[in-house]
Amino acid sequence: CMAKGRFLPPVETGDYLSIFSAGAYGSTMSSNYNSRPRGAEIMVDGATHKLIRRRETYEDLVAAEMI
Repeated sequence: CMAKGRFLPPVETGDYLSIFSAGAYGSTMSSNYNSRPRGAEIMVDGATHKLIRRRETYEDLVAAEMI
């Protein structure tokens, strides 16, 4: 459930999910709290789409760690 009274149909690997007005949960305000990698971002313009930020990996999360 994404909001009160709004339920998602079953989703499978490869499906796209679009969340509008995510507020602080969008990538611009995101953090890696609890070591959660950020998801990919896809820009959609009509019938076309383009990957504009790839999904983060565990290696991305620890790349700056010294220990």
